Amino acid sequence: MTKRVFSFLGLVAISALAGGAAAWGVASISEKGSPVEIIDSVNYGNEAPGSSLGTQFTAFQAEQYPDLTYAAENAVKAVVNIEAVQEVEMRQRSYDPFLEFFGFPQQPHDGRPQIQERRAGGSGVIISEDGFIVTNNHVIENATKLRVKLYDERVFDAKVIGTDPTTDIALIKIEEQGLPTIPFGSSDGLRLGEWVLAIGSPFDLQSTITAGIVSAKARRLDVIPNEFRIESFIQTDAAVNPGNSGGALVNTRGELVGINTVIKSSTGSYIGYSFAVPETIVRKVVVDLKEYGVVQRALLGISYRPIDQRFIDEMGKELGISEIGGAYVASVGEGGAASEAGIRKGDIILSIDGVKIDHTTTITEQIAKHRPNDKVKISVKRGNDVKHFDVLLRNKAGKPELLTRESVDVVEVLGGKFVDASAKLCRQLNIKGGVQVAGLKEGGLLARARVRSGFVITHINDRPVYEVADLNRLTDKIQSIDGIYPDGRAASYVIVE
Repeated sequence: MTKRVFSFLGLVAISALAGGAAAWGVASISEKGSPVEIIDSVNYGNEAPGSSLGTQFTAFQAEQYPDLTYAAENAVKAVVNIEAVQEVEMRQRSYDPFLEFFGFPQQPHDGRPQIQERRAGGSGVIISEDGFIVTNNHVIENATKLRVKLYDERVFDAKVIGTDPTTDIALIKIEEQGLPTIPFGSSDGLRLGEWVLAIGSPFDLQSTITAGIVSAKARRLDVIPNEFRIESFIQTDAAVNPGNSGGALVNTRGELVGINTVIKSSTGSYIGYSFAVPETIVRKVVVDLKEYGVVQRALLGISYRPIDQRFIDEMGKELGISEIGGAYVASVGEGGAASEAGIRKGDIILSIDGVKIDHTTTITEQIAKHRPNDKVKISVKRGNDVKHFDVLLRNKAGKPELLTRESVDVVEVLGGKFVDASAKLCRQLNIKGGVQVAGLKEGGLLARARVRSGFVITHINDRPVYEVADLNRLTDKIQSIDGIYPDGRAASYVIVE
């Protein structure tokens, strides 16, 4: 397809009328012979610039209006273009004498698969002078080679330091010193209507800057393809398109307040809204990946529902709740952080560390900022009383300990989409419970073991698995998987390295 680029030139007529006379320069010819118009000055008399616009205009005071040039000119230097190369095996077509007979040439081959490179582009943000770059997980996922192009056109190979599919954040590194960086700002401090800039490489147009305002905070879209996703997006109307992923969302001071991640559109391109992972989550994930090699995910150990109008209409009368606000604790996991602190089913969470709970995503974001063994202050309403609890957060295994590099994200390693096995299926198979494989991820452990969709996992490492939440609590290296297919055929897989 031929791409056509049209350039439109506007003609601007400039006139001045002020007190009687306007002084204009004279057109002259440059040394190269091109005409240059020189405007010496415009005499406004005693009137201030803009006074002729009318009395409905307020006085112009530059210091009170946002100037985006400072943020743009500084932040753009630390936003990079990322090229992700993925090597894919392509099966060769076997020799067909029918095609040969009719004159269709066929390439000889030795039966070995051909390797084809697939290339994709995205953006990243330099956060340290020694080459650490934050981007989106989906930008670098499954890449066999990463190339980073800086603002000054230099190109470097990059290596992956760590990834976190639950937040769609990844950390990569190039070997260079003295690089320009963007400092972290405060996404908590963002206000609705505040100006922000999106910087990235949409459609491979490196160092593109667009402006918009913060349209909303703490949005949940359920778009990150992970069972345990953490979403609390900043919504803006800054134009973001494919290639912007992993780029910077900065405030008017040029500080990083988010990583541009998602476009909500029926076409896959920008139509008015874009979404960024907030700085509070990005900073926590990056520090964890640098210091521990894995993300230290803290869990509260509850399930909850926002108390909105729908909740009140459905359950308000039964539960005696008539006011909107807070989160209703629907269940408390035995031995979890909330349970040990004294929080009960039926409590209404009002705030965490003083932050008012007005969305369920607020709880997600506040807990996601912490690590296991951190303490948070939670205020709850119980009946007519307000109680305060110091809660010691725990890891996914239910322990107040940090994970190590040897700890395993079982869902990520298995590679797939999982759902709780239905009660009907459990009765048919005569099992107490299990986790059914609803989809397989290329390169995952299940795909490599040739497990088919529909398989119901009942045990991992001889430990029973009754529901998806049980997968999240496993941290040991996977050595064996046991289960059963819907037709009743049992299967066991032993993992051999």
